[in-house]
Amino acid sequence: MQLSSRALAIEPFYVMEVAKAASALAQKIAHTDSPMIFLNIGEPDFTAPPQVQAAAEKAIQNGLTQYTPATGLPALRERISQWYATRFGVQIPANRIVVTAGASAALHLACLALIDAGDEILMPDPSYPCNRHFVTAAGGQSTLIPTTAEDRFQLSAEAVRKAWGDKTRGVLLASPSNPTGTSIAPDTLRDIHRIVQERGGITIVDEIYLGLSFDEQYGHTALALDDSIISINSFSKYFNMTGWRLGWMVVPDRLVDAVERLAQNLFICPSTIAQYAALACFEPESLAIYEQRRHEFKARRDYFLPELRALGFDVPVTPDGAFYAWADCSRIMHAMAQNGISGVQDSWDFAFWLMENAHIAVTPGKDFGTAQTPRFIRFSTASSMEHLQEATQRLRKLLPLPALSP
Repeated sequence: MQLSSRALAIEPFYVMEVAKAASALAQKIAHTDSPMIFLNIGEPDFTAPPQVQAAAEKAIQNGLTQYTPATGLPALRERISQWYATRFGVQIPANRIVVTAGASAALHLACLALIDAGDEILMPDPSYPCNRHFVTAAGGQSTLIPTTAEDRFQLSAEAVRKAWGDKTRGVLLASPSNPTGTSIAPDTLRDIHRIVQERGGITIVDEIYLGLSFDEQYGHTALALDDSIISINSFSKYFNMTGWRLGWMVVPDRLVDAVERLAQNLFICPSTIAQYAALACFEPESLAIYEQRRHEFKARRDYFLPELRALGFDVPVTPDGAFYAWADCSRIMHAMAQNGISGVQDSWDFAFWLMENAHIAVTPGKDFGTAQTPRFIRFSTASSMEHLQEATQRLRKLLPLPALSP
């Protein structure tokens, strides 16, 4: 059977490949005194609040399981609109909000609606790998632009200006970003968007971690700029509903009909039960729980980052949101070589070495780009404080600290 060129062009999702290896080892060591600690997957350890679970059960009991409109329940679109107004002070009409089968479906729909074969989309390196694959699946080409810590691992306006070519269609950004947890400064985003508009392009911003912002300077939606921004969001991260597969997108008025036609044909509608459950996300009791959990994620970051730096990892930019630490492990790998530990040439090797020797699963940088990624690993702090503390103790015992001293 001959595969399509599209299928052949999509690389493996290495995050999940590492996760499979970690899960297999975890089964073997499950009954030891050193079980696997998973700091590799960006999935909150919290589940949906009681009100949300109860709403799902009620929907099933009442037989509310039929198809909804392809754009989502009108009541849910209204609730999301109200959330933008109360949380971010931005007025987004409900008719511009399209509920989707996860943020993945939203990105898929946006790319299919706007990208033609051969179109180029500019993205930062590093960035979430699936975002570039959505571009590929639509027949486009993603161009990764290397970023630096000085730019918070985000694109600058000057980098976009220099990279823009005849085939460039627009930019796909993420704020806060996966894997770095860093956001785009509002002024930088405004400058980038102005450059895109001057060239008749599109600005797509992945904002699925926006609810998990810790710094007032960055915790603003790109939708505040103007109505031409396309924003992607999700119930997975802030709302703790990863497996429910529910997201949404905010699009300009002129794009709603096209997205609806695509959604009707490709997805019919998002999960009806998940939509009824999500209505309860915006109840005061649920929002209070989410805010409490947001503070817990910040506390985990504030504990874990100083520990990583003390161990010899370089986390060049403190994440202002999400639950990740983008850590340069090159200094540690050099120290390992000095201490006679061979076979660790890059962060891919280092991730598997940690998995086998410390029983800690992390994500190597390979997934997220090519510029500096062989030096970086991504820690997820979505796990419990107890797990982070245990991981710190194991790393302290294992890593060659004497060789790391100045």
